[in-house]
Order: sequence, then structure tokens, then C-alpha cells
Amino acid sequence: MKVTLSALDTYESSFTPLVVIELAQDVKEETKEWLKNRIIAKKKDGGAQLLFRPLLNKYEKETLENQNLYLVGASKIRLLLGAEAVGLVKECNDNTMRAFTYGTRQNFKGFDDNNDDFLTMAECQFIIKHELENLRAKDEKMIPGYPQAKLYPGKSLLRRLLTSGIVIQVFPLHDNEALKKLEDTWYTRLTLKYQPIDNIRGYFGETIALYFGFLEYFTFALIPMAVIGLPYYLFVWEDYDKYVIFASFNLIWSTVILEVWKRGCANMTYRWGTLVMKRQFEEPRPGFHGVLGVNSITGREEPLYPSYKRQLRIYLVSLPFVCLCLYFSLYVMMIYFDMEIWALGLHENSGSEWTSILLYVPSIIYAIVIEIMNRLYRYAAEFLTSWENHRLESAYQNHLILKVLVFNFLNCFASLFYIAFVLKDMKLLRQSLATLLITSQILNQIVESLLPYWLQKKHGVQVKRKVQALKADIDATLYEQVILEKEMGTYMGTFDDYLELFLQFGYVSLFSCVYPLAAAFAVLNNFTEVNSDALKMCRVFKRSFSEPSASIGVWQLAFETMSVISVVTNCALIGMSPQVNAVFPESKTDLILIVVAVEVSENLNYFK
Repeated sequence: MKVTLSALDTYESSFTPLVVIELAQDVKEETKEWLKNRIIAKKKDGGAQLLFRPLLNKYEKETLENQNLYLVGASKIRLLLGAEAVGLVKECNDNTMRAFTYGTRQNFKGFDDNNDDFLTMAECQFIIKHELENLRAKDEKMIPGYPQAKLYPGKSLLRRLLTSGIVIQVFPLHDNEALKKLEDTWYTRLTLKYQPIDNIRGYFGETIALYFGFLEYFTFALIPMAVIGLPYYLFVWEDYDKYVIFASFNLIWSTVILEVWKRGCANMTYRWGTLVMKRQFEEPRPGFHGVLGVNSITGREEPLYPSYKRQLRIYLVSLPFVCLCLYFSLYVMMIYFDMEIWALGLHENSGSEWTSILLYVPSIIYAIVIEIMNRLYRYAAEFLTSWENHRLESAYQNHLILKVLVFNFLNCFASLFYIAFVLKDMKLLRQSLATLLITSQILNQIVESLLPYWLQKKHGVQVKRKVQALKADIDATLYEQVILEKEMGTYMGTFDDYLELFLQFGYVSLFSCVYPLAAAFAVLNNFTEVNSDALKMCRVFKRSFSEPSASIGVWQLAFETMSVISVVTNCALIGMSPQVNAVFPESKTDLILIVVAVEVSENLNYFK
């Protein structure tokens, strides 16, 4: 028997809530009723055909403070039909990967009419988000009760409600039982083990699972560097110029690990079905604005914005601003070198133990200033990229990543390049690299994990006391969970996490030949990073919606670019070393030609 959407019931008094919608406190009743009807209406009538109910009934609202919170779910059949609509790819009984269809559901491995585990919870929440975002205006000219919130045919209702401030937020709920099981196998026991990547993917989705997969892979890839670097550091500590062997190993390592990752990433995403999953048509960003017109491809009415205006904003405003920030970063770097000269002069004059400690103070101050500048610039870059008015979220992210990476690269590494190739002071290079790496790791752990966790624990205690004081006959467990989660911070994606790994990769691959302990410190940091990031995902931030991903995206290109820069840098350092110069005492031209030939051959092999 063929099941159609029109045959499904959209009313169940009791269902498993998957998603929460929070409305503004002053939203009008007619708006609430209209939104409810559109969510539960049948697909043929322009609805989402989902299950919908308020968190509190009318009697509970009289006892508690009025909370405009609503729960959204779906029946099993509705979710399966939704899986077909979004094009989820699943493994068949013959071990091939195919797009799921409800009509052929029995052909898929693990499917059973009596089993609710065929779709992961992350996939179910992704389906509901997709259906909510595809609720579109029909003949409405405005949102009922809000004449200023204009609508036009084909406009996403949820995006309009969010930009109008009528809907405050939409977020997926945690499953406390499943979360506890995941935590027990993930980070609550501090043991050296592989992460449960497939379980992370089932709970949080592919994007976050790929990040943790890459973090784990990168950490293990650093271990050979750490193992070689430790004895190298111990036995050649005072001889700063004997780095040729380690730099040569660096050349190979920085290239090979990314190639191996690409293969492992493809294997994972094929197994998950996202490698062969068809990409969904990308909708305009919620913040995109322009003159109302007809999209020539989709035929829908939507805002149109001339490309030349965006280019003018990029080249006449954004680019000069980025250049100004880069100049300011270099200016701060020169102040740092003045501080180094001052500290060195003070130490040479007195020679005391206190002044020997003082030698590290300029680097520590500079490392803190770098972190502050990076964070301030990030806010400015987000504002500028939003102001450029990119139509698609992917274009917005690409422009933002480019701005942030250019500034962070110069801000973090310019001083090291200056010391290595202008001052040619390998002792100062080692000291600066060690200070920048260790200081940035400590600051990131405090700002990104420990501080948010402390604030969240404090808020959790307040919510528990408030719920325990209630005498109302309500489902206190669900109420407490929703109230607690709605106040959690919103996870803004893997951008900052990948950026931290990108900079760490730069510190290790560029100059670790003069400070071989860099990889060892990176490994120690990443072992704690796995646990702190896991804690952050599970207990500090709201659960994020799953996003199907086939790779780590533009970050793969960013790491590959850093790898190429690493090859050039290490070749140049090898060419500067006394051992290599001793081979060519008379002819510097031969040495330069050989270094260039090695760089070219390495880069050609990399891009094959």
C-alpha cells in the first residue's frame, strides 16, 4: 500500500519533541494561530505536516511565567517521507549506497517497520528543520498581525519570522539518555582511545563528526613529529643551527598528512552516505536584502542585488580596511621588537636571574595582544562580510574565512618570518615560537571551554532551583530541559575550531625545526582539546542542527595552502643553515638554484 503525505494525521496529543521554537513574548495570538496552522497543515495545502504543541498548556501558563515555547515533532512515516524528500543516502542490503525512497524502504540495511533507529536523531532534526525552512508564503502579503512584515510568494516563512524578531530562535533538543551514553564513550573517562566518530555523527551530524575526526587524525599525525622532536630537542638544545634533518622531515610530513586525510575523509563520508548525496538547492541567506524581483533560475520572487554593487563594497571598503588592519598588525609587531631590544639590553646590563625571566615577558605580552587583535578583527570581518550582502551562505562563509585567514596568518606568523629571514636570530625564533604557541593554547582553552562551562554551570543551578520551587503539576523534567537549553549559548559552527587547528598546523609545520618541542606541546593540547570540545558540545552550547557534509570544505584548501608555504619556508631555512652553506662555500648561486629546484619539485608533487 502506498503511503502519501495527505493520508498522514498531523495531530497527536503526545509525541517525542525534537525541535523547539521560541516566539517573542509580545507575539499576537492571531500570529501564533496562523503559524501553528501552517506547521500542521497538509503538504498539499502548503503546510509542513508536522506535529506541534505548546510547552505549557493554558493552566500551566497561569501558574508559571508565560513562556512562548513550542515543541515540534513528526510521526515515523512523516520522517521517512521527509528523508526521501531531502535525498538522504543509506546503505542497501547489497552493500551499495543509494538515495532512500519510502517505496523501497525494505531494501535498505537496518530498516524494520517496528524499529525507530533507522534514522538517527540528527537526521530527524535535520528533516524537521528542512520542512520548517521550506514553509513558503502563498497568497499572504504580510504576516498576520504584523503589517510591516511583508511577504511575497515563495518567501521562506521561517526566515521572515526570524528576521522580523517574531521567532527568537529555533533549536533541536538534546536526548538526555542518548547524550549520556555518548558522553560515557567519549570524554567522561580520561583514557587514551579513539573517539566514537560514528556515534558523534549519529547524534550531532556529519559536519561536527568530521571536525572531531580531523582533530583526532591531526593529533595522531603529530605524534611522529613529537617523538622525533623530543630527543632532537634534548641532544641538540644549544646548537640552534642543526635543524636540517628535522626541516627535511617537516617537508615530507606537512605534505603527506593532508593527502592521507583526504582518503580517510572520503571513506568516512561514503560510509555515511554524504559523499554521494545530491546537494540541496541553496536558498538566499536570511540577512540578504535587495529589490524584489524574479529569480531567472527558480522563477520565484526574491530580493535581487546587483553584483557590481557587491564588488564595489568589497574592493572600495572591505579590501582597504583589511589592508589597514594588516598594517596595524605590522606596527604592533615592530613595537614588540622594540620591547625585545629593551628587555635584552636590561638583561645584558644587570645579568640577574630576574632579568633573565624578563626576557620572556615581551613575547608573552605580544602573544596576548595577538589573541585580542584576532578576536576584535573577527567581529569586524563578520560585520563587513554581512554588509557586503552575499546572497548565499556559502559565499558569505568563503569571504569571511578568506578575510580572517589572511589577517590571522600575518598577525601570528609575521614576527616569526621577520626573525627567521631578516634578523636571522634562531635563538630568538625558538623563544618566540615557544611563547606564542603555548600562550595561545592556554588562552584558547580558558576562553573557549573553561569560562563558558563555568557560566553554564552557574545558570544550570539557578534553573534547577527555580523548577524545584514550582508547585504546578507539570512535566518538570521536560520544562527544566527546555528552559535550560534555550538559555545556552548558540554554537556558531566549526569555524573557530578549525581556525585554531590551522594556526597550530602553521606553528608546527613552518618553524618547528628550530623548536622541535612544538609538536609535543600541540599533541598535549589536542588531547585536552578533544575533551574540552566534547564537553562544550554536550553541556555548554545548545545542540546544533545536523548539516550533511562530504568534506571539511574550504578548510582543506586552507591547510593545503599552509602546507605549500611550509615547504617553501623549510627549504629556505635549509638553504640558510651552516651545514648546507658549508657544502657550497664559494657559490651561493648553486645553493639558491638547488633550494628553488627542491621547492618546485615538492610543490609539483603535491598538486599532482
